[in-house]
Amino acid sequence: MREIPPRCEGLGSYERTEYHPCEPIREPCESRGLAKEVRVIAKKIALPLTEEVLKDLKVGDNLLLSGVIYTARDAAHKRMVEALEQGKPLPFDIKGATIYYMGPTPARPGRVIGSAGPTTSGRMDAYTPRLIAEGLKGMIGKGSRSKTVKDAMVKYKAVYLGAIGGAGALISKSIKKAEVIAYEELGADAIRRLEVESFPVTVINDIYGGDLYEEGKAKYRGKAT
Repeated sequence: MREIPPRCEGLGSYERTEYHPCEPIREPCESRGLAKEVRVIAKKIALPLTEEVLKDLKVGDNLLLSGVIYTARDAAHKRMVEALEQGKPLPFDIKGATIYYMGPTPARPGRVIGSAGPTTSGRMDAYTPRLIAEGLKGMIGKGSRSKTVKDAMVKYKAVYLGAIGGAGALISKSIKKAEVIAYEELGADAIRRLEVESFPVTVINDIYGGDLYEEGKAKYRGKAT
């Protein structure tokens, strides 16, 4: 994981992109030889997601997910929506479920899964509102979502969570079991059932319409003026 060198903005301030949830970070300020401790607190969340849990999640919250999540990308999403339109059941119970937009690399001998980094979420935007309407409560990926998807999250109470792009090998350590449950012929795009422990994510869009990306842009524009 790339680390940004410390930058001083007064006594002991710095920037750093690498952290481990719930562990303090200490970094010296180059110009003063001082250090400042930053503690990143991550909420431990047991899956599946419930409306009671969702009410307490706000944009910017760091979470550690434990439980079952499902992988699916655009090809699998297309098939699931087609199944719904034909009145057929989905491969798993969508109500309360969390989908991770990911297609893993082949697992090495002795490993549960290969590299498991997130896919750009916009690829699933055309299909996501229908799945949210059916009861999907959580989505994990990278990048922003369309207005239609964000509106559906507010209407049906769902959240979008960001995983760290480029850290697939590290993320895979949180995955304790993986099995293909549908569309095996799609290869990496097959639907997988994953059992995860302390899977690190950040809330990007909450049920109240909050958007971490938009908030970040607004803060940047405010500093630039």
